[in-house]
Amino acid sequence: MKSIKDAQSSLVNDTCAECGSYVDIGAVIEESDTLLKVEFVGESAIEQAEQLGQQAKARFADVTYQVQAMVDGAQLLVNFGCSAEKMIFQLQHSLP
Repeated sequence: MKSIKDAQSSLVNDTCAECGSYVDIGAVIEESDTLLKVEFVGESAIEQAEQLGQQAKARFADVTYQVQAMVDGAQLLVNFGCSAEKMIFQLQHSLP
């Protein structure tokens, strides 16, 4: 493990004891991945979707969203200005 850490750049903070590997952020964030789809079920699905859409719009300036009613709930479609905003919002709200 020590030899792996010694061979790495000082910019890498790698604590993986198994393999010493890290992920290039470009492999995680795709530039065109700006659309978030979230489905809600139940009687309050539309209200929940609307509330989450408003939270996204309040958090980021270039967000647009749409709530679509479905048979058993609602679907929220949020379009972010960039993929990093989408990822941050997903992490903040524990969304897949």
